[in-house]
Amino acid sequence: MPRYYIWTIGCQMNKAESQQIASYLDSTGYQVATSFREADLVVLNTCVVRQSAEDRVLGTLGLLKGLKKIRPSLSILVTGCFVDSDIERLKGRFPQVDFFFRPGAFSELVSWAKGQGIAVEQGLLRYPYNDIGEAPSPCAFVPIIQGCDNFCSYCIVPYRRGREKSRSVEEVVCEVKALVKQGVREVTLLGQNVDSYGHDLPNHPDLADLLTELNGIDGLVRIRFLTNHPKDMSLKLIQTAASLDKVCEHIELAVQAGDNDILKAMRRGYTVEQYRELAYDIRRYVPGVSLSTDVIVGFPGETEEQFENTYSLLEEMRFDVVHMAAYSPRSGTIAWRKYEDNVPSEVKKERLNKIEQLQASVAGEINSQLWGKTVEVLVKGKRRGKWYGRTRSDKLVFFEDAADRLGHLVEVRIDKTSPWALQGKVIESGCNRI
Repeated sequence: MPRYYIWTIGCQMNKAESQQIASYLDSTGYQVATSFREADLVVLNTCVVRQSAEDRVLGTLGLLKGLKKIRPSLSILVTGCFVDSDIERLKGRFPQVDFFFRPGAFSELVSWAKGQGIAVEQGLLRYPYNDIGEAPSPCAFVPIIQGCDNFCSYCIVPYRRGREKSRSVEEVVCEVKALVKQGVREVTLLGQNVDSYGHDLPNHPDLADLLTELNGIDGLVRIRFLTNHPKDMSLKLIQTAASLDKVCEHIELAVQAGDNDILKAMRRGYTVEQYRELAYDIRRYVPGVSLSTDVIVGFPGETEEQFENTYSLLEEMRFDVVHMAAYSPRSGTIAWRKYEDNVPSEVKKERLNKIEQLQASVAGEINSQLWGKTVEVLVKGKRRGKWYGRTRSDKLVFFEDAADRLGHLVEVRIDKTSPWALQGKVIESGCNRI
């Protein structure tokens, strides 16, 4: 029986697409392998949003080049944002790769498979689990819109994933119902800009409308959505999310910078003042909401004063989580064409360290408020002998228990906190259920 291995790096969209590729390969008779060396077919699902990610992709391609010299029959496929429009250039640079296909372009994968004589009778499954009795994860990613129309000056994604294209409400609802039948209890709706959902569909349904439809599905207990763009997030969406019992009290809202001149150079389409007002609206309508954000330091021309403006905003907003990165130029983007990458790497590192220290302190204080309290956790799996899962506000919780808790909602009393996770003990109650 032929075996496959999928290597995935990058965003949740990549993870969702890797699940779909795995489902397709399962349907054709392949079995999953545990490593490159055991596989007959390797798929790299790549990311180049940062130089560090691209470096990892290049390193893995080098490893596979050596492996293919030993095993010429090994098939290597590459997808994700590493794949640009110049496929011929990629073929010349990486002759060890048998096939490149664009992110999300599953029809290209199916065509390649047919050409290799791989059975395709069952077609490409939209959802990531087959129906052979295996226990799926209780949580699943569901892409609802592909691509991005914003063209932030630093971002490569629109050039690799194309313009925005939404799936119909009916298709998404059908997929989620199928997932729930197979044991999924929580779905996360995905898009590079999830707030733009539906603008390209007939009658222009929006994300609020989709959430309302999904909220009525029996057996589904939680709904999340990301990634949000501050200039496109509407008050209707906030109010709808607040009113629906299955939508979780957690929102990721990338700010990227706390200085208006930097935001303008980034082409983000909002000001610090507008972002602050939006965040306050979310906190007003969704009590107890946890807010996460993304920040880039060292954008071209960023002065110490401009960085301090970002630092001050983070101090003020007190986010639950801050995803932070140093700016790295991406070939072909507006910033790459227009601006010199003139902030020294050591300065970028100093600024990252300063934000990391701030956020560790803030997150530690926020999470410490949960000590002694009981929280509802959806259990995702086991790690190092402990069950783990997340609260509705996306707090990571660990606990020990002899019972099988996978996919259960359990109540956990927190007895230890840190900036990154919580630990506690299960409280037996009616909440412990599948």
